[in-house]
Amino acid sequence: MTWLTAVSAMPTRRDEEPLITLLGVARRGCVPGRRAAARELVDIEVSVTAVNRPAPVLAQRAGPATQAEVPRAATHLTAAAPTHTTAADTTPATTVPHSSAATPAATQSTAGRPRSLSSVVAAYVALTKPRIIELLLLTTVPVMFLAQRGVPPLGLVVATVIGGTLAAGSANALNCVVDRDIDERMLRTRRRPLPRHQVSPRSALIFGVGLGVVATVLLGVAVNWLSAGLALAANVFYVIGYSLLLKRRTAQNIVWGGAAGCFPAMIGWTAVTGTLAWPPVVLFMVVFWWTPPHFWSLAIRYRADYAAAQVPMLPVVASSSTVAKQVVVYAWLTVATSLLLWPVASTSLVYPLVAAVLGAGFVAEAHGLLMRSRTTDDPVALKAMRLFHGSNLYLALLFLAVAVDPLLRG
Repeated sequence: MTWLTAVSAMPTRRDEEPLITLLGVARRGCVPGRRAAARELVDIEVSVTAVNRPAPVLAQRAGPATQAEVPRAATHLTAAAPTHTTAADTTPATTVPHSSAATPAATQSTAGRPRSLSSVVAAYVALTKPRIIELLLLTTVPVMFLAQRGVPPLGLVVATVIGGTLAAGSANALNCVVDRDIDERMLRTRRRPLPRHQVSPRSALIFGVGLGVVATVLLGVAVNWLSAGLALAANVFYVIGYSLLLKRRTAQNIVWGGAAGCFPAMIGWTAVTGTLAWPPVVLFMVVFWWTPPHFWSLAIRYRADYAAAQVPMLPVVASSSTVAKQVVVYAWLTVATSLLLWPVASTSLVYPLVAAVLGAGFVAEAHGLLMRSRTTDDPVALKAMRLFHGSNLYLALLFLAVAVDPLLRG
């Protein structure tokens, strides 16, 4: 697993250290005149590298709103920084460990404090990203009902859920190790255990690998080895394919990397039947097409975060209208593919009717984003989070219909 230990440290500059010190002192109340400003700066959570470096090149390719967001935050940071000039101002950039002074003060708030058992357990649970696991299980269990043509054995469901939870938790924990430098810079992720130094990278790595081993063995012994192999493949693809290879290199990262989140549909089917068939492949593709609109809507809202972290998500490197057009295309592909399950799995009329109604709402919200993108590029005015939350509801209800349909047929 040496490929995980080779993750690069977050770069910094020596002339950024006075600001970091200022922020840390101000939050402790030792500099009353700057305490409120420092609190605001930490809440904004724009990378301190913005103080003495230009905004990332990625932001320059985005729309007008994004170009303004990172420099605006940098201006606030600069105003709070010391105004004198030292020899360090001309020092070349250096690379420092994650635990160095380059880490924002907000992420050091728990370092050195006594830790209770409950806080340690909570930190390790947070590494697994439970909310993402819930969504993955939502696409696993309903497919088991479809494969069984009724209610699957309870023991099999429990074993699949536990194994799937451990497998997904493993992938998420390893992703936290790989992305710890990005998480330190982003408002949305700065409170994860690694940026806050609640868990060391080495401990998180061991934890993630351990969960993956236990998940693979459990699924292989209690379910079947085909399901275990699919879960392991999803884990490896997410960590290596997405986190290490795609995320920082291409704007299409989530399109191809999101395939890892499609495997639960096939795992649910193989857990019951022991073989693959066309119905789980159709559902795999439903989640595949659904992922870009779902994640890009979130990335629109937090594009300044991604720009500061230099992650080339599509909303960072393209205008909002360009992103919205692609969102509409993927939304239509999602709905069209969902309707294919009707003839492929021989469902009753209940499923296609529900899929059509849900799909109309999903597509309408995607078109709404497109309409708003023609008049504004502001991430708040675009109301992209409406599509994000709506896409969650769409997928949940769609897979609920997948589970209910065989029960209605008796």
